[in-house]
Amino acid sequence: MNFNLDRDLCFFDIESTGLNVIRDRIVQIAVIRYFADGRPPEELELLVNPGIPISEDAMAVHGITPADVANKPVFGQVADQLYAFFGNSDLAGYNCYRFDVPLLVEEFARVGYEFDIENRRIIDSQRIFYKMEPRTLKAALKFYKGEKIENAHDAMADVRATVAVLEGQIERYQEEDFEDSDGNVIEKPIRNDMQSIFEFTMDDKMIDVTQRLKFNGQGVVVFNFGKYVGKPVGETLYNDRQYYNWIQDKEFSVQVKKKVTILLEEYKKQLNR
Repeated sequence: MNFNLDRDLCFFDIESTGLNVIRDRIVQIAVIRYFADGRPPEELELLVNPGIPISEDAMAVHGITPADVANKPVFGQVADQLYAFFGNSDLAGYNCYRFDVPLLVEEFARVGYEFDIENRRIIDSQRIFYKMEPRTLKAALKFYKGEKIENAHDAMADVRATVAVLEGQIERYQEEDFEDSDGNVIEKPIRNDMQSIFEFTMDDKMIDVTQRLKFNGQGVVVFNFGKYVGKPVGETLYNDRQYYNWIQDKEFSVQVKKKVTILLEEYKKQLNR
């Protein structure tokens, strides 16, 4: 497609050490620049040594290991090249507004560049997707059943609509296999079998419904929030009892409070064996 451009447009994507746009670092960046004057697009792809550890969760997603970037340049060594490649172009990506753009701005700032985004248009295709295909009960009922919800936000009307949506999903997907981003195939996960649907939709990394605790890549329960994010719960609370008391006193769910207590006691028992 020939984009109608009045300014160059750079599509880009970042792979990083983690999901914190302030603390984490870039390990890979890819950019395709489309030119307003009609020239053929140009591409740039770089691996970057982040200078900090790559989280296990991040490696599980992008597959880039410390060995892959050990001999690659740090960001400061490629900043000139990247800054020039982006130029004054507008920016585009998927979920780039919340992640890729702020992470890139932080990386440039650390090496003395002001990557101005005030005068750039940011095109985030995820926002188009969410606006045009809203993930609401009303939209789901229309999509799966071709029906309009009556008395929206009346509890019973919403329940009946939810029943209809699940019926429509089973009817639509019961003969379809699912293939994930790694190429793993699940045969017909959406069928008239609640155990199958449960197993397909559950997030097996999360421990509690508020997503405060989760399993890491080694199957250890770690914090998913706060100053100890990514740290083992039992060991951390054993070494910092004040943090345990803080969790018990604050507005965490009963599920979280109970689980951290169990994990702390289990860790104590391991030490006493």
